[in-house]
Amino acid sequence: MYQIEKIKNQQLGSRLEDELIKYILETPVPIGEKIPNEFELAEKFGVGRSTVREAVKSLVTKGILEVRRGSGTFVISHYSLEEDPLGLNRLDNKYKLALELFDVRLMLEPEIASLAAQKANTEEKKHLKELCDQVEALYSHEENHLIMDVKFHTHIARCSKNRVVETLIPLINSAVTTFGNLTHRKLKRETLETHRAITDAIIQGDSVGAKCAMIMHLTYNRQMLAKMANEKDE
Repeated sequence: MYQIEKIKNQQLGSRLEDELIKYILETPVPIGEKIPNEFELAEKFGVGRSTVREAVKSLVTKGILEVRRGSGTFVISHYSLEEDPLGLNRLDNKYKLALELFDVRLMLEPEIASLAAQKANTEEKKHLKELCDQVEALYSHEENHLIMDVKFHTHIARCSKNRVVETLIPLINSAVTTFGNLTHRKLKRETLETHRAITDAIIQGDSVGAKCAMIMHLTYNRQMLAKMANEKDE
């Protein structure tokens, strides 16, 4: 009986862990901000405080939360160690990190988009259009589009059918998330137009067009980020 009860508690803790991550991303709770206390979380999710402690402990282990004695529990990353194996989102200067990530993205993602245009099958192209539509709908309604944006870029990487590119997906995800958390929808028109251009080129099998559209997308984003970083330093 004890063993059955223990398994049930573990399953509940795992489900609450997923709900907590969803809450952090969709609220959103920015990196460096505190989440509600144990009592408030137990009440919010309708579980016992021991279940909350188990879920929080797991997220601390995964590098998402940090418990500071006397202060509370804080978000230190939006990605777990498994999703962000290089620990990039734990670096302090986010603007410098984001610009360095763009340097790497410019080296990689245009060629990835080009490969995707050559190798994506009909079903994959259909799904890419669906993701593009969903990002556009969320963005247009001023809703949090970041999770879907990550899925959009992830899908393009998978469409390249390159196994090495697959291993770089966490790096791309970290870059997209870092940029999104810093800019907060400041490039609505440019993002929607270039996402659509990338999607159309891949659907049409236009590898050069996909490459150029991705360069344009990343260039707009990097210029905005550089401007914000300069203003922050002034």
